[in-house]
Amino acid sequence: MNAQFPSSKKPLRLLLAAPRGFCAGVDRAIDIVDLALQRYGAPVYVRHEIVHNRYVVDSLKAKGAIFVEELDEVPDGVPVVFSAHGVPKAIPAKATERGLDWLDATCPLVSKVHRQAERQIEAGRHILFIGHKGHPEVIGTLGQVPEGTITLIETVEDVAALNYPEGAPLAFLTQTTLSVDDTAEVVAALRARFPQIVGPKAEDICYATSNRQAAVKTIAPDCQLVLVIGAPNSSNSLRLVEVAQRCGARGMLIQRASEMQPEWLDGVEVLGLTAGASAPEELIQEVITQISAWREVTVEQVVTAEEKMVFKLPRQLVD
Repeated sequence: MNAQFPSSKKPLRLLLAAPRGFCAGVDRAIDIVDLALQRYGAPVYVRHEIVHNRYVVDSLKAKGAIFVEELDEVPDGVPVVFSAHGVPKAIPAKATERGLDWLDATCPLVSKVHRQAERQIEAGRHILFIGHKGHPEVIGTLGQVPEGTITLIETVEDVAALNYPEGAPLAFLTQTTLSVDDTAEVVAALRARFPQIVGPKAEDICYATSNRQAAVKTIAPDCQLVLVIGAPNSSNSLRLVEVAQRCGARGMLIQRASEMQPEWLDGVEVLGLTAGASAPEELIQEVITQISAWREVTVEQVVTAEEKMVFKLPRQLVD
């Protein structure tokens, strides 16, 4: 009987980007909090949001994690986890001084940038660090080396304003969650201005950030609208919105399906959907379910890369 009465909902082609959502560093960070709760029991304190996603943070709170902004909010005698974004060197040093059990959930690819910074300072170079002011990863990286040995730059205009003598020993490093295209422009400006500048052998922007941006570049030209699931303070998610917009689509950042309005889909025949590296797959499915209530949805997954990266857990949790 139903076959005689086709759906009155307008058809919508949904291009689902892959890779999307959780990366290996985020998986590891969440596992660290989960395993710490199992090993030590609640509460386990976490300095800063473990990753930039309210759904994830609330899920861990429900299990007994307590999130704080500063170490002095952590009472004595309880374990504390440092977020995936990394922390200045002074933070674990203070935790050790207080006798706290601490676990470092810093993404290994961020830790790699930290080690590169130390090596450049040991080599006598001043570091020009490309990143977004105030982002936790940037704060953590700036805190790896002595004050005055690293300068934050954000744009090509910042490069033009630099004033170092000819031949000055310089190096550059970058935040891991930047726009691939924007960063390439800043690096090109640095190399043109300071031919002697030393850079990393491999790109600092992490594989997950690059892959997610490449996936959006593939689907966005065919879409009128691209939805990115992520938090407003998530650098990699904001960059995905920018990539979609540069490809000619409307790009919108949402945290949950409940934020969506049906009129967003007016005039939309092809919709793109992706998620930042801190957003779980449940939120993607939640959005698809909501859209399906409004439109007759056909989902096509567009795969541009396969990700098999896995990072080791801290020794304290696997012994």
